[in-house]
Amino acid sequence: MLIVDLPVDRRLITSLEHLGFTETTQIQAEAIPVAVAGKDLLASSKTGSGKTLAFLLPAMQRVLRTRALTKRDPRVLILTPTRELAKQIYSQLRLLVSNTNLRSTLVLGGENFNDQVKQLDRDPHFVVGTPGRIVDHLKKGLLHLHGLELLILDEADRMLDLGFAEQLKAVNEEANHRLRQTLLFSATLGHAEVNEFAAELLKAPVRIAIGEENQQHSEITQRFFLADNLNQKEKLLFHFVQNETTKQVIIFTATRKDTERLSAILVEKGLSAIALHGDLNQSNRNKIMDSFFRGKEKILVTTDIASRGLDLLNVSHVINFDIPKHTEEYIHRIGRTGRAGSKGDAISIIGPKDWDNFKKVEAFVQQSISFDRVEGINSKFKGLKPVIAKSVKVDKFVKDNKKKVVKKKTKSKTSVNKTFHEAKDVGFAPMRRKKKIIEEE
Repeated sequence: MLIVDLPVDRRLITSLEHLGFTETTQIQAEAIPVAVAGKDLLASSKTGSGKTLAFLLPAMQRVLRTRALTKRDPRVLILTPTRELAKQIYSQLRLLVSNTNLRSTLVLGGENFNDQVKQLDRDPHFVVGTPGRIVDHLKKGLLHLHGLELLILDEADRMLDLGFAEQLKAVNEEANHRLRQTLLFSATLGHAEVNEFAAELLKAPVRIAIGEENQQHSEITQRFFLADNLNQKEKLLFHFVQNETTKQVIIFTATRKDTERLSAILVEKGLSAIALHGDLNQSNRNKIMDSFFRGKEKILVTTDIASRGLDLLNVSHVINFDIPKHTEEYIHRIGRTGRAGSKGDAISIIGPKDWDNFKKVEAFVQQSISFDRVEGINSKFKGLKPVIAKSVKVDKFVKDNKKKVVKKKTKSKTSVNKTFHEAKDVGFAPMRRKKKIIEEE
């Protein structure tokens, strides 16, 4: 669909044209007309599909073309799981409101509370924030949502995974009136808690699912490498960042400690690297993301805090130093590259400790994965064989002993009892077989 064909205010079309947009993505083409019509929406689409505009345009349309329910309460509230994603949505929202008299504000944890109070006192039409800090303002009576017209939950599955269910319920109760519209976006509609939550918040929602939850970008080349241990993983990592033709690189690790450790080693090697993780205060996180976004740093070493939503067009490579525990995060991680039609590379390093998580990823993406090699770095590790469950071994033992008993029906009671007790010792006594044999004797 062409941008000019969207059922939205001409001012929004003009803003989009000035930003260089000419056509919609699939999620935009399907979600925007539904949301503009005032219907609740439960939607999913793969990362990098243009989801943000799919909810910002209907939000703008509503505020521009309809009368407010109240004079003071925010008309639109957008909630996200992370501060970084909230900031990115807010920056896109500011571009859209720039040629209007509409006001917006950003409410995040880790930033000055009193400054946020002053911004809320200006009666913004739009509030973008994270659940925890929004609820803090609600509890103190500094924010009211009785007149809220549109509640937007972005990356709802991630918010629930991070434990924000109670905060989301508190927001829902504060703004629970029949005129409220709700748009819920999730990486997958197969998330059980998301569906339960949607049943509470949404009224007869239209469901839109663009692509399968395990669908991957065709623009991204994926490569997998085996490593014997941590030392070999680091050798592979240094090879990739020093020898691959890269623009910017994001390295994902499992722990906050490793982000600091690896970034320090990369800096020692003369590379431009910086670490991002949840222990940093909001001011430092803002500086780090701003520095990386502007291209001042070439390598960002981070946890899954940066795996979703961030639109970083110059990231040519994503490296999974550790395979994520949650399989869907793999798709989100590699989706930080290959943005806006560009080609991207995703490299994953798998050691013995990563094997179980890797096999889950392999099953999730529904394809058999082969391994590449780097000349001069030879791994002896070839993967782990599936562990035979103890119960299977016990069952086999019992079956074998049953066969022996059946074949030799003339055994003495002592012999039968011996077999019975051997099996009983492992917790599976063949009671019925023993009784039958004794009767036959």
